[in-house]
Amino acid sequence: MRSITNVLLLCIVTLSFSQASADTYVLTGQMLDVRSGKMLQNQVLQIANERIVAISSRDSATIPTGATVFDYSQQFIVPGLIDAHVHLHGNATDHGYRRLADSLPTRTLKGAVNAARTLRAGFTSARMVGAPGFADVALRDAIDSGAIEGPRLRVAGPSIGITGGHCSDNNLLPFDSEVIGEGVADGPWAMRQRVRRNKKFGADVIKTCSTGGVLSKGTEVGAPQGTVEELTALVEEAHSHGLKVAVHAHGASGIRNAIAAGADSVEHASFIDDEGIRMAKKAGTVLVMDIYNTEYILGEGEAAGILPESLEKERRVGATQRESFSRAHAAGVKMVFGTDAGVYPHGDNARQFARMVRFGMTPLEAIRAATLDAAELLDFADDVGELTVGHYADFVVVDANPLDDVSVLENPAAVVKGGQLISAQQD
Repeated sequence: MRSITNVLLLCIVTLSFSQASADTYVLTGQMLDVRSGKMLQNQVLQIANERIVAISSRDSATIPTGATVFDYSQQFIVPGLIDAHVHLHGNATDHGYRRLADSLPTRTLKGAVNAARTLRAGFTSARMVGAPGFADVALRDAIDSGAIEGPRLRVAGPSIGITGGHCSDNNLLPFDSEVIGEGVADGPWAMRQRVRRNKKFGADVIKTCSTGGVLSKGTEVGAPQGTVEELTALVEEAHSHGLKVAVHAHGASGIRNAIAAGADSVEHASFIDDEGIRMAKKAGTVLVMDIYNTEYILGEGEAAGILPESLEKERRVGATQRESFSRAHAAGVKMVFGTDAGVYPHGDNARQFARMVRFGMTPLEAIRAATLDAAELLDFADDVGELTVGHYADFVVVDANPLDDVSVLENPAAVVKGGQLISAQQD
């Protein structure tokens, strides 16, 4: 039997789709103010035309005539969550050589399915850091038009990097296949040309690699890729077009190279050293560290097709990356929530919150990393990241206070994007 709350939630669906978007409805309940860190009691949120138009306490609230009211007084309202490192076009069960069987249309269709899973898990915004053939641009635009269901996206298009690089080339095929990855660029001017191409075809962030990676064949996870000159040219070109740059980097020297080149964020940052931490803090470089997915790689990776060499690399990386996370956080480096979804199953994104708390953050810091701080990195801060007047009505409803137990975010009771119910927990 459905609870009263769930029946009311289902009514929101009817309201959102059968009446004009100008209609107003009101939510009451306990609301997390991520900026102050307080769980505010007896709050009233008024929503119209996809956005929050008023917030007040229940004692002082004026509810518009004809507005429909929904009571969440026994639950907790949290801003819509943001994952800053996802790969929606790939499935966790299709690693290694299995991915050679996927055509571009196949990957695009997988992206549509995985976008819906991500949204229903409470992530109303995300950043896709690399996708083949601008499949991510098509996905973003389809979501924005309302054609399919998914989070608000920032997308990178094909990742850019050197010949044989982790994020740019196809190293699974032999020489006589005569295949060169679509993101390959060698030399500063080639890097600039690739940035211009990605911008032309719709990317709104640039992704490159300054070290090898765990899941690529034939790359050493800590070895530098690309010179500082190449990386600097890429960053300068991207910034000249108003695009931020995300740099995949595991090794200490590659991390320092990325920061020196002006990267906006460093992804993974597994072997960051004290000098890299100092540089990141001074430059304001954001670290996006995926400290959950090592559990999936080492637990399920072999069955999912992950290559033996990749499993060996992950055994060297996982524990060290978590130690690096703790050191960087303790030093006060800016850190944003990002999971590398697609390495593990889409929809499990919120499992990382508990690991972020285990390795040094408070629940509030972990939530801020996936709301306020992530919105700033993705240039979404004017629209999402907190529950405030003027922002989109993107929020997650949970049954317990996430400031006491952040793992409750793994099982949202309801997810709302732009004032429309996306999913509701069923009894």
